[in-house]
Amino acid sequence: MSTPELIYKITTAVAFAPARVSGQFEGMPIDAKDGYMHFSTAAQLSETLRLHFAGQAGLLLLAVPTADLGSNLVWEPSRGGELFPHLYGGPLKLTSVVWEEPISVAADGSCTLPAGVK
Repeated sequence: MSTPELIYKITTAVAFAPARVSGQFEGMPIDAKDGYMHFSTAAQLSETLRLHFAGQAGLLLLAVPTADLGSNLVWEPSRGGELFPHLYGGPLKLTSVVWEEPISVAADGSCTLPAGVK
């Protein structure tokens, strides 16, 4: 597996709001529960949105360069044994977010991804 340039974090605008003040994102409740921050690659993103965010509005998609995360980024098997990027070792610094875009996911799980997803 070659490491992609960017990985993506899906969050709610509400969960992300405190990060705008503190400069670091603590993640979603599932991240705190699991002990690491969940990310998806571009290829994994549509399925993650369909399975976990169907029917939700008020979402943000954050793009983060893998190079910025260093050894805290660990690739671990998840859905179907596929390797997913997980961030260990604390919050995500906002200086590592290269862009963010609002997204909504239809009730059937479909979503139009931003043009910057690659």
